[in-house]
Amino acid sequence: MRRLLLHAGGGPRRWHGLVLIAALLIAWQVLFEVAGEDAMAPPIATLLYLLHLLETADFWSNMMATGAAFLLALGIALVLGLAIGFALGLHRFSREVAEPILVSFYAIPKVTLYPIVLLAFGIGMSAKVAFGAMHGVVPMAIFTMTAIRTLNPVLLKTARIMRLSPWTVARSIILPSALPEIFTGIRVSFALTLIGTLLGEMFGSQRGLGYLLMTAIGLQNVRMIMAVTLLLVLFAASVSIALIAVDRRLHRIAR
Repeated sequence: MRRLLLHAGGGPRRWHGLVLIAALLIAWQVLFEVAGEDAMAPPIATLLYLLHLLETADFWSNMMATGAAFLLALGIALVLGLAIGFALGLHRFSREVAEPILVSFYAIPKVTLYPIVLLAFGIGMSAKVAFGAMHGVVPMAIFTMTAIRTLNPVLLKTARIMRLSPWTVARSIILPSALPEIFTGIRVSFALTLIGTLLGEMFGSQRGLGYLLMTAIGLQNVRMIMAVTLLLVLFAASVSIALIAVDRRLHRIAR
């Protein structure tokens, strides 16, 4: 009977998610009561204002600008990260030389490099795409390199004995075996690229959600700040939940 109830209700995880959402909303409302309307807006008012913004063409224009820059930056980060990870993962000496450099670059606060990005790309679309890709390419390369390094060496030896072409080895042996770890890299790169793109818009762009945030901060427009932040949190959380579900499934299959 208990199993039937859990199946009909979607299991305890659904209730855990609803309880977490309710707790966050209650905490948000309590913080509003403590901080006041000069510091933040309440949940219901924020949601209503966000719905109002979604009815305006200018807000959609800024959303599209952020979406285009983010997708382009994410595509560059994934492709370049995969290429670097594959190259270093298959060549031991190059990996030993490059891995400390990648880890060191990953640890550097990327904001300190933004003036260089502005000098190289100027203010606009190219700068925020480059800045977003900078955030995502290194974790993608590290996860891919680690996944290939930990492959079963018997698989690669068998491929050499069978005289398979490099493309066949990569497509039929390396990629399927390393896919779970590579997908984890995709999940991390997604989050970091989104952050990098928004930071690029905040400091060097005249369009996008990051630009709206900076303008709202300068004008002390609390409702705009809260509404844009809520939209970004909902988007990031929704995609992250889906990616985590796929990630867990891939790791479960790999076992």
